Amino acid sequence: MKSRTAPARPELAEQASQFILLERAVEQEYRPLMRAELQRRVNAVAQAAETTQPACPRCGQPMSRKDTRSVSWLARFGKLSAPVSRFVCRACHVQSRPLLDLLGVEPGRISGSLARLLALLAAVAPYSLAARLAWLLLGVEVDAMGVWRAAQRLGQAAAGYDEALSTYHADSRSQAAVSPDAPQTVVLSVDGCTLGIQVRPRRRRRKDGEKLPPLPAVADGHFREVKTGVLLLPEERVQTSPGRHSLVRRFLVSCLGDADAIFHRLYGQLRELGWMGANTTVVIVGDGAEWIWNRATWFIRRCEILDFWHALEHAWTFARLRYGDGSAQADRWVHQIGEDLRAGKVLKVIARLKRLHPPTAELRESLAGLIRYYSENAERMRYDEYLRLGYGIGSGAVESAHKQVIHARLRQAGMRWSEAGARRLLALRLLLLNDSWTLLDRMRMPSLA
Repeated sequence: MKSRTAPARPELAEQASQFILLERAVEQEYRPLMRAELQRRVNAVAQAAETTQPACPRCGQPMSRKDTRSVSWLARFGKLSAPVSRFVCRACHVQSRPLLDLLGVEPGRISGSLARLLALLAAVAPYSLAARLAWLLLGVEVDAMGVWRAAQRLGQAAAGYDEALSTYHADSRSQAAVSPDAPQTVVLSVDGCTLGIQVRPRRRRRKDGEKLPPLPAVADGHFREVKTGVLLLPEERVQTSPGRHSLVRRFLVSCLGDADAIFHRLYGQLRELGWMGANTTVVIVGDGAEWIWNRATWFIRRCEILDFWHALEHAWTFARLRYGDGSAQADRWVHQIGEDLRAGKVLKVIARLKRLHPPTAELRESLAGLIRYYSENAERMRYDEYLRLGYGIGSGAVESAHKQVIHARLRQAGMRWSEAGARRLLALRLLLLNDSWTLLDRMRMPSLA
């Protein structure tokens, strides 16, 4: 019997890690210097602010200084502090700390670029994992709740900005109602998916280090629909390979609200992009849901398209009943339907369906539903014309947007959300995926209870 020897333990390459050690040594050496320089500049701003006397935001009268205290907060390179004066209006009893408003920081909170970086990590990973990434990538030790607070505050700022932008463009008095350089055609795809919502009467709080019980299961009805829309230009859809197209640019809009809310935001985004002109045709691609077509009438110049693959799904439902699930005959029948629809022969398809005489009541009911569906949407199924114009005939763009905006972050295993938390995180993900993250630098972090 042959003796077996244990495999040799792999040696760690010490020389290969020397450069990594040098990099980390330099970072540790210069980090205090960068913090000191940042503190010096904060002190300069604080000294300049001491010479100004603020006016009351209510009555406009000069406010008097009440006291001055040292305030600290956590920034990218460590804890900073500054003497902050508090002013009060004796008539209105309104208090103000102008230096904190000027710097955009809060006492004892994570502020500045560190809060933005933590919110970025929270937008792509669960809060506990984002805290680990903060240590590995930034060298900042923060717990999951610290990441959560930064994401909630900045998410609230982003969500408020989206709502205000939608309200602004919904007002006929707002500027830039019509853009002279707007494109001739814009494609708009919209759809919805569900998100589990955890309904609790009050926020759970841990007392004296006790372990919180597990969250209850999501009951029936504790789901909300997240509606997502995609805006793109037909000329920016390129063919990467035969039968396969890719988008050069797209803009995503998402909303945890009703149909009116998502269309208000889509309309606002069109105007914000300068894509809404007097002669712009809005091509609406949908899956046949009534809430989509009812709001499509908001656009005077429009073209409504029924998603080609949803049209085929209805044909598959009847084919499986008629020929059996997985049968080759059903596959050939649906394939012929698809070829005819793609060629713009929807009326011929309807006429051919009407000539069928199924033997059972179930088949007759399914066939009647298919005929009714095609007849009601016949004007939205001129697929040959849409392909010739370059509009596209599928809602793949919005299906992909669902996965990127919602599924990849908010629909992981076991996740349940409060409505406020879901709205804030959706707003952050939209900024990231629309390449608009730098807008967050111009938003003030609201204080949340």
